[in-house]
Amino acid sequence: MTLENLKNLSRINQLKAEPPDQREFDGMVRSAIVRLVDAKNISLSRDSRFDLAYNAAHSLALAALRWHGYRSDKRYLVFQCLVHTLGFAPAKAKVFSLCHERRNIAEYEGHLEVDDQLIEELIVLTDELLQAVTALGPVGVK
Repeated sequence: MTLENLKNLSRINQLKAEPPDQREFDGMVRSAIVRLVDAKNISLSRDSRFDLAYNAAHSLALAALRWHGYRSDKRYLVFQCLVHTLGFAPAKAKVFSLCHERRNIAEYEGHLEVDDQLIEELIVLTDELLQAVTALGPVGVK
């Protein structure tokens, strides 16, 4: 992990330095777990499963950023920071970025273009994200 990159993003006002909060972190992880479980329910529509998995991933990516003492109001940046906060491979972070783009199209243009393969990949990567965030341990212990 390159935490210096997070500091640099803070210096240029892309991230905000803010002390981490265990209760907030735990709430984000709890919310992500509930959504991820629901996203795996194949009886739900494709749109619902994508939305649940995407929001679980975002909650976990934000929890990782908060664990390191930073916050961002830019969703895409939260995903891009995964290479720094959790050491995620850039290729994996790109899948989350693609899902973010698809989510924005759905949100702002009313058209969601996802297939089952993308949803399954998103779920698998979000499971990995959950494991990595959980492995961080308590907030403030590095």
